Amino acid sequence: MNLSLTNVCKSFGRGSSAKLVLDNINFQVNSGEFVALVGSSGSGKSTVMRLIAGLDTPSSGSILMDGVPVKGPGPDRGMVFQRYSLYPWMTTADNVGFGMRLKGMAKPEVQERTNYFLNVVGLAYAADKLPKELSGGMQQRVAIARALAADPKVLLLDEPLGALDLQIRESMQEFLYQLWSRTGLTALLITHDLEEALLMAQRVHILASNPGRIVRTVEADLDRSNLSHLRVSPEFLSLREDLAQCLRGLSQELVTSS
Repeated sequence: MNLSLTNVCKSFGRGSSAKLVLDNINFQVNSGEFVALVGSSGSGKSTVMRLIAGLDTPSSGSILMDGVPVKGPGPDRGMVFQRYSLYPWMTTADNVGFGMRLKGMAKPEVQERTNYFLNVVGLAYAADKLPKELSGGMQQRVAIARALAADPKVLLLDEPLGALDLQIRESMQEFLYQLWSRTGLTALLITHDLEEALLMAQRVHILASNPGRIVRTVEADLDRSNLSHLRVSPEFLSLREDLAQCLRGLSQELVTSS
């Protein structure tokens, strides 16, 4: 699997009122990689995700999945949003199986894959519970299971942990990283949280604002065997501070130019 963005630009509006929100975005995600885009509000990271998901189209440039242009939403891209978007009247199992049923999978296959992915995310015991009976972290795991069950080529994570409190957020970061390690899934994460990106992603792209553009890319070659230890390791803290200074500099440039 290869997802590639080449010279992607996006403007909103027409003529003299057009506003450029993305300027020459170039990056790729290869099979089995975990890649992150980090930027503040206004950097266009959510717009990038919408373009990849096929919910919007670039003004120029190309987005390819295995060499085929992205023309709209498709089952090759599984999306997980900040808000869990579970159907409140459906059980956990029914939520996980929803996408597979839409694809017309046979009932036995839907049941088998539902059971498998509930086990993967550690929620087999909650198969018959409604979303209101689950914690925020559990609901997000259901949303991830639902996306994975549809067998996408790449998992698109749109700030999936942003609505969680700190303790649950840290446990979910561990969960997502372990899930990636065990399954070899391909994932693209967008977040404003630099630490979160460095904890999980092998490659981190830093986005500047107005217009959104990649100004720095870091290969985060870190020992992730224990994320709790990694958070306080000198190597991690040094890299985080280096990139934090980069983000602070971008914010100052934005203030100065406005």
